[in-house]
Amino acid sequence: MNATPGPRSAGALLLCRAESSAVRPPARLLREQLLLAPAGPHWSVLVPEGRPWLDGGEPVERVVTGWATALAVSAATWPVLALWWDGDRAGFTLAAGFRRTVGYTWLADGTPVGEDEAMRTFAARLHLDPVLEVQALEPLTRPDPDADAHARLVGLAAVLAGTGLALPTGLAPGDSPDRLRSVAHAQGAELLEAAGRRDAVRAELDVLEGGPLGPYLRGPRARHLGVVQLAAGVPLLAWGIGRRSGGWTAAGVLLVAHGALGLAYDRLREVP
Repeated sequence: MNATPGPRSAGALLLCRAESSAVRPPARLLREQLLLAPAGPHWSVLVPEGRPWLDGGEPVERVVTGWATALAVSAATWPVLALWWDGDRAGFTLAAGFRRTVGYTWLADGTPVGEDEAMRTFAARLHLDPVLEVQALEPLTRPDPDADAHARLVGLAAVLAGTGLALPTGLAPGDSPDRLRSVAHAQGAELLEAAGRRDAVRAELDVLEGGPLGPYLRGPRARHLGVVQLAAGVPLLAWGIGRRSGGWTAAGVLLVAHGALGLAYDRLREVP
């Protein structure tokens, strides 16, 4: 006989494989009230208030899948794992960059209804150890009369402990949103308010600068690139004008514009 069915109250946690400083800018763009806390080396956790599914009636799985996808696309360099549950089911959704999300689901009594291939893809995208951690995931895909949906999520978090995940004390998948937020507050989690228009623009720039192009947008490398573009563009522009060559003139204008804008952007972003 299966264990007592899992949690009745819908809720979710967003686990980001990045430091809190990297998670904060894109998380504010979700325009939701979230609590942010460290969750082990190179992991952070976001605790949502849950209004979209508590007040709006939208399924929690759909809401958090959208959030995880938005965060992963904004970040580009780190994945986001959404753990979710309601009165009937529980599961996870993993988003990584622009790749298609992968997820797995259990019924409230712990019965697996996901595909084994999804679990393997999940392990590969998180670069889990193919021997220890992947083998530890296998029991989660098999029937177990002593494991309900809550236990499945706790088991998944336990496997990820091998990657450094360490949820704040008392923060457990399967609890109600109110309890999760109460525990997160007690553990000193940071409240992220929805960003206003000006703050949203600044947050978007922070996200962009935190990505692969960041060093070329701001900082010593960006300034050096701007100077090089100006140094190459000014004589090229003069040469094109002197030769009455539209093509070379346009190339010079482009280089000068890029160099000037790059230096101006770097300077303006230094202003608080």
